[in-house]
Amino acid sequence: MKRIFLIGYMGTGKTTVGRELAKELNLDFIDLDHFIQSRYQKTIGQIFREMGESEFRIIESNMLKEVGKFENVVISTGGGTPCFFDNMDYMNSAGITIYLKATPEALSERLNTCKDKRPLIKDKSKEELLNFVTENLTKREPYYTKAVIIYEPEELINRDDMNKYILQLIEKL
Repeated sequence: MKRIFLIGYMGTGKTTVGRELAKELNLDFIDLDHFIQSRYQKTIGQIFREMGESEFRIIESNMLKEVGKFENVVISTGGGTPCFFDNMDYMNSAGITIYLKATPEALSERLNTCKDKRPLIKDKSKEELLNFVTENLTKREPYYTKAVIIYEPEELINRDDMNKYILQLIEKL
């Protein structure tokens, strides 16, 4: 039985890496945000607006614990998932956690190209976005660094190398 949780800030590539890693390991893939959206028939943005962040975080934690019981799966979490309740401790006890780490500069560059799809950042200038990412990453880093594996995507250029590297780290555990 394998259960792998991918964590990290928005824009680190958790969904992309998760899909490829699941394929490579012949496991199922679940994107936690998509799982929540499917269950509630609403976007994450709608849930935030209608119920507020506190209620969303409760839903998110409950859904994490639901998918965390699945076997042979790679789970891509939302950027804030590890930072609330006992979510990080839960993921560490239920499987292997991998933190996809990136610098605030790299993240703000990536996010700037798709910010219209992300309500929290859509109206921010480049400078405001960098400040926002830096501030939030600083707050979240203590949770993220509890991961079993910390991987910096900028280290390797192509995805095949990245998947091989992550697989090697998993095999060492």
